[in-house]
Amino acid sequence: MHPRTEGILESSLYVEDVSRSARFYERIFGFRVISDFTPRGCAMGAGPRQVLLLFTKGGSRTGGTPHHGEGELHLAFAIGAEELAGWEDWLAANAISIEEKRSWELGGTSIYFRDPDRHLLEIATPGVWSIY
Repeated sequence: MHPRTEGILESSLYVEDVSRSARFYERIFGFRVISDFTPRGCAMGAGPRQVLLLFTKGGSRTGGTPHHGEGELHLAFAIGAEELAGWEDWLAANAISIEEKRSWELGGTSIYFRDPDRHLLEIATPGVWSIY
């Protein structure tokens, strides 16, 4: 039998301007910087025991364990079904275009939009996956 994990602790995005991206994630999601390791990047608290790492594109290759990502990446954030309308209003109030709103066969709904680096972000209600 394999050893267990307790879920995903960190997710990384690679961005042009760490300060700009950190301000975006703080303004839109309420995430706070919990560790600033300028100029490489920063870590933001993204929920209970969840960390969003923002790395300067190419900057994580030096000063520590090197890793890198390119292109428009994707992250999804869980929300309660009762929060969906509020999120739509919040995104509109912050001039963030919704690229797609999708209803899933299990009853969930996803809304897709972009961050300043064109990473595809999703907010999703329960019923998107069999486990959520």
